[in-house]
Amino acid sequence: MSSNKTVIENGRFLVPGSVQPVLNGYMTIENDLITYIGEDKPAFEEGVLTVDGSRLLFMPGLINTHGHAAMSLLRGYGDDMVLQSWLQEKMWPMEAKFTGDDVYWGTALSVLEMLKGGTTTFLDMYDHMDRVAEVTEQSGIRAVLMRGAIGLCPEDVQNQKLAEAVEFARNWHGKADGRITAMLSPHAPYTCPPEFFMKFVQAAHDLDLPMHTHMSETRHEVEQNVADYGLRPVAHLEKLGMFTRPSLIAHGVHLNDEEIEILARYKVGVSHNPGSNLKLASGVARVPELLRAGVKVSLGTDGAASNNNLDMFEEMRLAALIHKGVSGDPTAVPAPEALLMATEYGAASIYLNNVGRLATGMKADFIAIDIDQPHLLPHSDLLSHAVYSASAKDVEHVWINGQQVVKHGKCLTLDEEEIRRKAQETFESLLKR
Repeated sequence: MSSNKTVIENGRFLVPGSVQPVLNGYMTIENDLITYIGEDKPAFEEGVLTVDGSRLLFMPGLINTHGHAAMSLLRGYGDDMVLQSWLQEKMWPMEAKFTGDDVYWGTALSVLEMLKGGTTTFLDMYDHMDRVAEVTEQSGIRAVLMRGAIGLCPEDVQNQKLAEAVEFARNWHGKADGRITAMLSPHAPYTCPPEFFMKFVQAAHDLDLPMHTHMSETRHEVEQNVADYGLRPVAHLEKLGMFTRPSLIAHGVHLNDEEIEILARYKVGVSHNPGSNLKLASGVARVPELLRAGVKVSLGTDGAASNNNLDMFEEMRLAALIHKGVSGDPTAVPAPEALLMATEYGAASIYLNNVGRLATGMKADFIAIDIDQPHLLPHSDLLSHAVYSASAKDVEHVWINGQQVVKHGKCLTLDEEEIRRKAQETFESLLKR
């Protein structure tokens, strides 16, 4: 690989968790890695690309650890409904009509929104995953992809879904210059019979891949699990062997103390989706207790049909605010912890050890926000501003794997005009089918 070097000068860099969380200085990127970050000006040869960082705040790219990208086509299609009714009456009938092309354009719409909003890595659990991988490859984004499988179907259909999940993982894990990794993903314990779930666990062992599923999103779901299997979901998944694999569960809203202790023991990550959980009235997850127990808590938007945007700044802000509100403790989730949930903890949750931080040797996945704006002044505490004041619309530049993919708010890798037009046309055609 020929050297591809960029030096960012006079920037401010967010390094949450360190003694000095805002560093004033320089950062060097060579090929796909950060090779220097510090206060002293690095030596570099003439002709190297330099970026003036004087009006910008640089931070790790945001990591969205749970979602269904193609569901952006159903944004606003079913709102203000109970989860089960929303799924059974609105989402599942429309999703049953989705073709591979529909998934492609819905995913392209989401990836465009995420890139422009500072999300550099996303997790996606859906169907027609080859088309999701295509968008990922073309756009330059980093992604953890999996064929989600609902097991409420005859055994031959179950086996076909499992085979598709395995084939997708085999074909795409490590592809797109290493930007795509795979997991195995039975949809949820309430949509997957135990035998079907256990086949996924075995496949995850065979392929040496992590697992992901929805769990304990609603109180009704937990009660149903007890009625059906005599166990709450955490003990149920423990019995089915899921936690013998590295695992990430989405939501984890309704957990008791014993369940939190089990998740901590098995090092299971929890993707906290505050926006979606609030909108669907699923409840508020016990995030401070999870963090205290040592559970890796990351942030996800869920699909744009239950959020209704993919703004990870908004998820950070919600995560920092709602736990203060429900606990009466203003220190419940401080701003630095919320930022870590959206970056470093996110990377750890999806088993990526080389993204999520601005540090020498890490992948160059980072973003710059324009801090020369009324709502981000004065520059009293820029980390606080990133969590409590900023939004996706403040993102000026985005780099992933050392490549700039958004410049002055414009996506360099995707045809935005075509995607907007195709997404609207696709939605209109779905309504007529």
